[in-house]
Amino acid sequence: MPEGKGAACSAAEKVKPAASPAAEDPAAIAGNISYHAQYSPHFSPLAFGPEQAFYSTAESVRDHLVQRWNETYLHFHKTDPKQTYYLSMEYLQGRALTNAVGNLGITGAYAEAVKKFGYELEALAGQEKDAALGNGGLGRLASCFLDSMATLNLPAWGYGLRYRYGLFKQHIAKEGQEEIAEDWLEKFSPWEIVRHDIVYPIRFFGHVEISPNGSRKWAGGEVLSALACDVPIPGYKTKNAISLRLWDAKATAEDFNLFQFNDGQYESAAQLHARAQQICAVLYPGDATEEGKLLRLKQQYFLCSAALQDIIFRFKERKSDRVSGKWSEFPAKVAVQLNDTHPTLAIPELMRLLMDEEGLGWDEAWDVTNKTIAYTNHTVLPEALEKWSQTVMRKLLPRHMEIIEEIDKRFKELVISTRKEMEGKLDSMRILDNSNPQKPVVRMANLCVVSAHTVNGVAELHSNILKEELFADYVSIWPKKFQNKTNGITPRRWLRFCNPELSEIVTKWLKTDQWTSNLDLLTGLRKFADDEKLHSEWASAKLASKKRLAKHVLDVTGVTIDPNSLFDIQIKRIHEYKRQLLNILGAVYRYKKLKEMSAEEKQKVTPRTIMIGGKAFATYTNAKRIVKLVNDVGAVVNNDPDVNKYLKVVFIPNYNVSVAEVLIPGSELSQHISTAGMEASGTSNMKFSLNGCVIIGTLDGANVEIREEVGEDNFFLFGAKADQVAGLRKDRENGLFKPDPRFEEAKQFIRSGAFGSYDYAPLLDSLEGNSGFGRGDYFLVGYDFPSYIDAQAKVDEAYKDKKKWIKMSILNTAGSGKFSSDRTIAQYAKEIWGITASPVP
Repeated sequence: MPEGKGAACSAAEKVKPAASPAAEDPAAIAGNISYHAQYSPHFSPLAFGPEQAFYSTAESVRDHLVQRWNETYLHFHKTDPKQTYYLSMEYLQGRALTNAVGNLGITGAYAEAVKKFGYELEALAGQEKDAALGNGGLGRLASCFLDSMATLNLPAWGYGLRYRYGLFKQHIAKEGQEEIAEDWLEKFSPWEIVRHDIVYPIRFFGHVEISPNGSRKWAGGEVLSALACDVPIPGYKTKNAISLRLWDAKATAEDFNLFQFNDGQYESAAQLHARAQQICAVLYPGDATEEGKLLRLKQQYFLCSAALQDIIFRFKERKSDRVSGKWSEFPAKVAVQLNDTHPTLAIPELMRLLMDEEGLGWDEAWDVTNKTIAYTNHTVLPEALEKWSQTVMRKLLPRHMEIIEEIDKRFKELVISTRKEMEGKLDSMRILDNSNPQKPVVRMANLCVVSAHTVNGVAELHSNILKEELFADYVSIWPKKFQNKTNGITPRRWLRFCNPELSEIVTKWLKTDQWTSNLDLLTGLRKFADDEKLHSEWASAKLASKKRLAKHVLDVTGVTIDPNSLFDIQIKRIHEYKRQLLNILGAVYRYKKLKEMSAEEKQKVTPRTIMIGGKAFATYTNAKRIVKLVNDVGAVVNNDPDVNKYLKVVFIPNYNVSVAEVLIPGSELSQHISTAGMEASGTSNMKFSLNGCVIIGTLDGANVEIREEVGEDNFFLFGAKADQVAGLRKDRENGLFKPDPRFEEAKQFIRSGAFGSYDYAPLLDSLEGNSGFGRGDYFLVGYDFPSYIDAQAKVDEAYKDKKKWIKMSILNTAGSGKFSSDRTIAQYAKEIWGITASPVP
């Protein structure tokens, strides 16, 4: 790496610029990088530091992607296969450079090429900012799915929004978490291509006009433009590259009122431009105010309308080439997947476009819509099952509200005419909830279930809860509508690229690297699980990852951690049901017990470093209190010379994909400890397990299936089961819960002020009492605490036996084959979408 820009510039000057978009030879690649530095300039001519080198390298890689992209879509245009369109409010892409050169099979060539400029590829990759398009598991799943769609050569598109400031960048201050706007687009993204010819009008507000023949049309209001920005998604070892199409909101020059501006009314003059900027400014804007609710609904509609107009345009573009050219063919060419309830407005929007713009009658439009749209449910949490005010909906989207009312009316008539015995359950099944006349709402999940041809859950346990509890009444009407599709992760990003040491060992012992696209091959490691040579190599790889993680922790927190201690990690968004509070209470109890031990007793303790990371939503007070508590506990524990050789507690700030790519390979124990029945699936559990990390967890979400695959002896289980939870809550209400003394001890230690003067009473009070808002320990932290502490004691003992622990680690990797997103997407393609591979020849 050069010492300064001067060294880099002189190295760059020696490499002759030469455009070579498809170069695979290091010298030609270097020439192409130099070409971009000079002829696609974004910086002053003499600048070629690490940042400039990254952008030029990324643009050189993008040349490869654009070529594959063009070939892929030309192929799809010629063959006209049925295509899938995946609608998601968030995508957590992570950095793209390492993934792109890895999937294209040109990592080595690019590493050699950038050395000609005096750089290491890894250092340049570190210059890239994570694309701030997502928040947690929902967005990361969508990104894994795109990677698998491309790798499996499936004709598919992703649709999302281009958020300028993301969710937020997390900063930890003395007062706790602070939220700062993300800056990933402060300069530009080298990966996106703006499609200036792909622009659609998006209307808000207005009114419905009825023509003399009875047809209806939405008119008036304000109209913004949706502009397409495409990001290429390359498949692994394939010629196919598909697209993530992100929509940006714009207003036109005509919308700028020059008269008002010249009259000094600057804000009024650019009012529509300001409103356009709001739509794609922030992911999940706060919705405590009416304005916030309206903006969220605007975002959802903006995505759905732009995507569906685009899909219909593409269908009509090819319609004349087909034999019949009828709209009944639409579901034979188009599959639309709704990733959770956020894109639910795709249902009334498709109905509106088909009826009002294309002239179809209700029955034909409904048939097309029903056969086209499928819905993935990601949660059973009541607050996540969206309900929108009918008043807000009618104000913002008057035509859609009419369509939703008609769908609701016809569903009610269907039930009464065909299932008279279910009439008493109609109130809870209907789309419109008018039980509170002052606040009538639209139930978005009900709209999805009534309208979609298929509804799926994302883990066996979750899908069973949907069928037996949440959507049980619908199952009796449409028993074949409901499926399970257990989530998965891409093994390319989550082992091959983020953990090169372990990846090489896996390839060496399996004698093939085919596991990267056929993850079931990992079972071949089982026969070597007791091999001492593998144990030695495995331990070395894990130690290398732990040292890399320790460096990251030192860089971002200033805390020194010991790579020889047990690395215990919980990273996920902060939420009471995910129970980071249980984790930190366990750490507090561990600290208190260490303080009470003699020097001799401490010598027998398993040293442990507990790391917790994740963002608390800006308005979620208790989640932010948990972040504060973890930091306060860490500040005391890490500076206590009596115990800090045996315990460290670290909060990892600003958790994102790139941070996960460092933490997950270095982990040895991972906590997936949600209240049973509340986590739909989880996917970080799969990433940890794939990287040879042992899980401590409840029987929740995909934990159930992971435990089955890796073996019960290689998973530390604790806690209530899903079918016990309702009864335990009832017992609590009836005053039958008796807390474990260890639980009381941990809480009391916090209340004593041992970790500072901050008032933790409101947080701890949520664990007290038997009922009431914010009380009664809804998430069963107190009930599960004793079995959690006992399970952690088993972890301590198991870790002392290095041979046993490494075997458990190997068997976790060996049992992870089921959890490839390639398997998940192949099932979606066959069983829900009805699409087949269309590889570029």
